[in-house]
Amino acid sequence: MSRAPRAFRLDPSGELPPVEETPRETRIDPETILVEEPDTPYDELPPPAAPRKARAPWLGLLISALGGLVLLWIGLGVEQMISRLLATAPALGWGALALAGLALIALIAIVAREVRGILRERRIETLHRKAIAAREADDDKAAAAVVESLLSIYATRPETARARATLNAIGPDTIIDAADRLNVAEQELLAPLDRSARAIVANSAKQVSLVTAVSPRAIVDVVFVIYASARMVRRVAALYGGRPGLFGFLRLSGNVLSHLAVTGGIAVGDDIIQQVLGLGLAARLSAKLGEGVLNGLLTARVGLAAIEVCRPLPFVAVEPPRFTDIAAGLFDSSKKVASDGQPSA
Repeated sequence: MSRAPRAFRLDPSGELPPVEETPRETRIDPETILVEEPDTPYDELPPPAAPRKARAPWLGLLISALGGLVLLWIGLGVEQMISRLLATAPALGWGALALAGLALIALIAIVAREVRGILRERRIETLHRKAIAAREADDDKAAAAVVESLLSIYATRPETARARATLNAIGPDTIIDAADRLNVAEQELLAPLDRSARAIVANSAKQVSLVTAVSPRAIVDVVFVIYASARMVRRVAALYGGRPGLFGFLRLSGNVLSHLAVTGGIAVGDDIIQQVLGLGLAARLSAKLGEGVLNGLLTARVGLAAIEVCRPLPFVAVEPPRFTDIAAGLFDSSKKVASDGQPSA
């Protein structure tokens, strides 16, 4: 606030009269924010979290080193055996050398098969990520590349012949939206495979439910559930073009379990809970029927997770297999077993 001009009379003594202080108006900026400082001293505040350092893969190095030592030990033992046989009995030595050569060829073939299986799985995972990125960025060229890769994967599958002809008629030079191109590929190319995958999961769940309902031992239930789940995951992966080997299957199983952990395990809806509670006949006849239904539900959930992991494209244009449909078939089969008068456990 500006002050009005004032006149002062100078005193001959040299002393200035006192200046009257006028009150000032206090203005607060509306954009100013008053923050109350904490009473905690700065030395008592918790230190900021330190960034997590990357750890050296000591476990992987240990396993690799031990594996190399075991291979060297086996190789030296075989070499010494062949050398002794060649020195004492040349015919046996040449026979042992031929067997060692056959074993080496078989080992190379197994390693090559495992590497191909892992590369196929990584190719499908890469296609899944590229399809999501192309849909989000609306990149038609990236979508066309994804469709071309899908056509190359299913080039020899008889159930996708009509879909391949439809997609080849569209071509990469056709002016079409990226999302529409991926939707057409999903509807034409993957829809028949989705129906087959759903049938695989439903049949495996029914087998697990029926076998565990009539098995006399719990250990038989556990072994059969593990065996049926592993076979189901392998068949679903082969259906979508994975065909994993031993190490590829272990890697795929880890991905399926991770997907189950992320999605919350067995997501049972209200209608399924009502059907479980409503199985009065099965519960009266045998408690094993209820165990069979629960094992079938677990197998179905694992199968649906395997479909999500093994599918090259995410479910967008095609409705994913529903857990309720597969579970309804389990309840129908359990009711049929109960009505047939199976002996209780």
